[in-house]
Amino acid sequence: MASHSPEHIKTIEQFHRFRSLSGPVHPLVSVVRFEDMQYLSNGTSSWVLDFYAIAIKRKFHSKLKYGQQVYDFDNGVMTFMAPGQKIGIDAESNITLEHSGWLLLIHEDFLWKTPLAKGIRKYEFFNYSVHEALFLSEQEEITLEAIIKNIKMEYERSIDSFTQNIILAQLEVLLAYAERFYKRQFITRKIANHGVLEELESLLNQSFSKENLLTNGLPTVQSVANALHISPNYLSGLLKTLTGKSTQEHIQDKLITHAKELLSTTNLSINEVAYSLGYTYPQTFSKLFRIKTAYSPAEFRKSFN
Repeated sequence: MASHSPEHIKTIEQFHRFRSLSGPVHPLVSVVRFEDMQYLSNGTSSWVLDFYAIAIKRKFHSKLKYGQQVYDFDNGVMTFMAPGQKIGIDAESNITLEHSGWLLLIHEDFLWKTPLAKGIRKYEFFNYSVHEALFLSEQEEITLEAIIKNIKMEYERSIDSFTQNIILAQLEVLLAYAERFYKRQFITRKIANHGVLEELESLLNQSFSKENLLTNGLPTVQSVANALHISPNYLSGLLKTLTGKSTQEHIQDKLITHAKELLSTTNLSINEVAYSLGYTYPQTFSKLFRIKTAYSPAEFRKSFN
């Protein structure tokens, strides 16, 4: 299978040329159908975009590659890409690409000096991995597709002073629906998601063993996510929905539980407890302990005497 260097695409107009589409109507916003995109080539094709890309894909009889992993998407899914991310398609020569759907492209310059320029960063799904895509129900797909069509219809009108605000309003509605549907996905995939909770509990128990703390130090959100093969943002979103706590809070709760055990069952000094938990500075440990329990470590220990 041939390998190609990523294509760096800086503008929406360049993307249209890259995929053999007619020129965009608006230089900073574009909605295109996957059916209209020309198949690139056999082998692996990848690219880096300098703008946001939101896609709804159906019948995607190919493999989407993210990092070193390849994923099959045969059902309707929605993906989100922030500027600068790399993505590619790994399509075998004997596969006919018949995927359909919509691709919405939004350049950062379109958001310049608007609340969404910073507000878009709160939507963590732009940093989810490809295998953490949003799987849509039929009704959800209809809802989102209608919004994307409205954006297309708006910029195809005569562009005036209302155009940008109307498109931005539609985009915010689209993102709000996507956030709602991701919450639904976290909840409805109970078996898989509760499996993640069990894995997280086991992983944290192992991480706070004396040997692991001495070797690896305190677990971090990134190290926990890597061990679970989940992106940090997706893991935190999942945990917040299921438990009301972020990944960092789960790590801290496990640390406090372990600290309480050491304080109540050993003669280690407060500093020694802090060091054994992976802290370089005991005062940092004492501050977190007071925040979490309303007691200093010494006060907590005294309550057992």
